[in-house]
Amino acid sequence: MPLLAVRDLEAAYGDFKALHGVSFAVERGEIVSIVGANGAGKTTTLKSLLGIVHPTAGTIELDGTRIEGRRPSDIVERGIALVPEGRNLFREMSVEENLTMGAHVPRARRSARSRVAAMYERFPILAERRRQPAGTLSGGQQQIVAIARALMSEPSIVLMDEPSLGLAPRITLEVFALIRQINERGTAVVLVEQNVVQALELAARAYVLSEGKTVMQGSAAEIRANPEVKRRFLGENSPP
Repeated sequence: MPLLAVRDLEAAYGDFKALHGVSFAVERGEIVSIVGANGAGKTTTLKSLLGIVHPTAGTIELDGTRIEGRRPSDIVERGIALVPEGRNLFREMSVEENLTMGAHVPRARRSARSRVAAMYERFPILAERRRQPAGTLSGGQQQIVAIARALMSEPSIVLMDEPSLGLAPRITLEVFALIRQINERGTAVVLVEQNVVQALELAARAYVLSEGKTVMQGSAAEIRANPEVKRRFLGENSPP
């Protein structure tokens, strides 16, 4: 049984149907990349998994239990966390206050202090900046705060939406190394990322979305070698 199974997911914003049939699965301890052009439905898919957007059809199973339509707090309590596009930190609040906000569900709240201490041990730069307003940090440091905040709920799977957005190439490589470290500790990752080359290098498997549907799936190497993927997302042309 996969850790996460999404089948024929549909979702809409008012009269606009954003998802028309998204299906994918994530095994325990696996990194899965979701690839697609802007407007393909990647972010809507992640928001549906967390309950921010309520699906209109389809199923989402986490560890064998259906969770579609549940409240975000309930879904986080069950083991899913989101690192949102743009990080969405509380900019005027300190690093420590932002981390504490990640422990708002009952299971994590009981051990919030020890979890914060664990984040400081894991990410020493956060300990150094613990009293600093999050909005005054560099982009890379803010991304670390966003990732650590997600880990505060002790998730079994982390959804990452464009984690390299707005970061310099060197910092991007550091963020990807951090994602790999998180995964090596046993946390599954669903990665939506504009840097398709890096995303496919990091992932074990990948799915391609187009116009709100899953149109391709396979190992990351298979997706990377697909001529259509090369043309559309990697800027490469197949040989004549």
